[in-house]
Amino acid sequence: MSRSGGRRQTRSVDNTGLIPILARKVREVEAAAQRGKVAPSNRTKFLVVALLAREERTRVKTSTELSDADRAEQLKRLDGIGSILAKTAARDTSLITLLENDAPISPIAQKLRRQYQTEAGIEVSEEIAPAPAPVTLVSPELIERQVVPQSVKSRQLANPFLAPDFMQPQLQKSPSHGRLSNWELLGPLFRAFEYGSGGQVASMELPEPPRIDRLSPPGHELMRHQARFVASVAAGHRSFLLADEPGLGKTAQSLLAASVADAYPLLAIVPNVVKMNWAREVELWTPNRRATVIHGDGAGLDAFADVVIVNYEVLDRHLAWLGTMGFRGMVVDEAHFIKNLASQRSKHVLALADRIRQKAPGGNPLMMALTGTPLINDIDDFRAIWRFLGWIDGTKPTAALMQKLEETGLTPADFGFFSEAREAVIDMGIVRRRKIDVAADLPAKRVVDLPVELDDDLGRSIREAEAELGKRLLTRYERLVKARRKSDPDAELNVENLMRAVAKQELEESKAQGGGGENVFTMVRLIGQAKASLAADYTAQLARSVGKVVFFAKHIDVMDHAERALEKAGLVTVSIRGDQTAIARQAQIDAFNNDPAVSVAVCSLTAAGVGLNLQAASNVVLAELSWTAAEQTQAIDRVHRIGQEEPVTAWRIVAAQTIDAKIAELIDSKSSLAARALDGSDEEITSTDSVQLDALVHLLRDALAR
Repeated sequence: MSRSGGRRQTRSVDNTGLIPILARKVREVEAAAQRGKVAPSNRTKFLVVALLAREERTRVKTSTELSDADRAEQLKRLDGIGSILAKTAARDTSLITLLENDAPISPIAQKLRRQYQTEAGIEVSEEIAPAPAPVTLVSPELIERQVVPQSVKSRQLANPFLAPDFMQPQLQKSPSHGRLSNWELLGPLFRAFEYGSGGQVASMELPEPPRIDRLSPPGHELMRHQARFVASVAAGHRSFLLADEPGLGKTAQSLLAASVADAYPLLAIVPNVVKMNWAREVELWTPNRRATVIHGDGAGLDAFADVVIVNYEVLDRHLAWLGTMGFRGMVVDEAHFIKNLASQRSKHVLALADRIRQKAPGGNPLMMALTGTPLINDIDDFRAIWRFLGWIDGTKPTAALMQKLEETGLTPADFGFFSEAREAVIDMGIVRRRKIDVAADLPAKRVVDLPVELDDDLGRSIREAEAELGKRLLTRYERLVKARRKSDPDAELNVENLMRAVAKQELEESKAQGGGGENVFTMVRLIGQAKASLAADYTAQLARSVGKVVFFAKHIDVMDHAERALEKAGLVTVSIRGDQTAIARQAQIDAFNNDPAVSVAVCSLTAAGVGLNLQAASNVVLAELSWTAAEQTQAIDRVHRIGQEEPVTAWRIVAAQTIDAKIAELIDSKSSLAARALDGSDEEITSTDSVQLDALVHLLRDALAR
């Protein structure tokens, strides 16, 4: 007996309709996960399967066309798909976020969703979701927050009309036809970097610098690697991912690049902690140019200045007038700050970049993204930076990159495409130099672990809390194993996958708890508190024996404790924190670098870990561990940078026989992604799982071994 309905005809549940398609696609992703890390194209497939499976489950549950038996059968098959999704996400835990209901749906995913629905015989709307358009510069919810500083009004009155520029080119768009026009290219481009370089550093060919440095102001001199970058700008290149390792003078390079390109007025978007230093660097390297810094609502702003400096946090209220200034250049410092395309910060930066490309007088503005750590967790971290630079538009390469890819004569199906595609992207403007290669006179850097024993009551309570957390993880694991064996007694259990699934659940609950409860975050904070006195004591010893020391911690209470202990020891300290004004923070930095009486700079890892110059010291104490290798490297490189004359040592305080020791080990293992993608290393990429997740798996593994 047949049944028919209004939306579509009900088909056999065996091999027609949507479910068999989803089952086949999820098996493809599962197979990819078993071979290694899931590539971007399979991540999209995974996301679409999860989305359609949720929608199909809702339809099946509410359908009046299905008999109870058919409904039960279809729900059972959807459960099977859900089980494979969960197993695959447990194998590659970076997929877990794609299972969430609010996971962002890219245009590529929307297109794939329509394709699966069409294959299943489902009628879908003819409307195709457009490619991500340039973000609206000022969204409706931000209109009321916009401010127009008095200086900007004066500038507008001085020149209320912009002369028409008939030579201004249109924004480059991808060609509508060509050998590659029907290929999905972003996934292959990311994989081209992920799979390695064959020993080649990701840096474009740069011209030799002039024999005489006519750009540097008196008393300063560009290093050869800096001069080569500026020479490339002088030769006409206009978009760069300047990814030199921290401490190689990216700020100076970008300012002199703007000078030779006459890219004024220039907009610099920077972290709050370094915006005053940027103003100083403008004065130092381009003394004939004026810089202005936007504070709050813009009081004191000089809208006639050559360089406008704004920090990410106040950018949202200045979008409207910044979009009218006719900037000829834009710099985004610490560009990894915009890696999350869903964040308001990224949307604001990308919106301004689009506007500047559209409105720059004469066209072809100078666009520079500066970051020594462009890859934090995943190769996809490139996406926002490439979009800022105008190399991609969100779904595909723009015209210039597409032309380079077409010139290779290859498609993603051809042998050799990945290496050629990687070179094509690099030639768009990736510049990456390592200290070891270009700063031979820069002294050595080393990280030394100092294990400390936590013997007091707090130390014992930490070890007890770790044991309790391990027991909780073990209980969850045993329940999961029991449930799996009950549902399929003959199935072979993948212990590693099950442990990661348990750890992921614990991690999600810990984040939901915030600062409450006993979890990996509160435990790490307790360890930091327990180490505070020991770290402060060691810092005091260093300060007395070797001179100035930089002390880094994650938590304010650890910083407070260290400052009290150092004051008690008779040492003068300065403090660099996130809640300071830019002017106050710069005063603290100046005191540390210039006042012989100041011995220690007590710094926040997050607030002082980027952009600052603290090279008056050559010793760093890391009282608390970061969650990422990049954050640790950034902190150390506040000291290990051009101008440093002494070997730099970072003393990492590690609580022995606690999870702290495992975290230190995990941080060291997470640095291979950037080395492979950018530095020509053939080092094996370790898991991209978070350090938090791996630390929990470690606790569970210990509990299983007991």
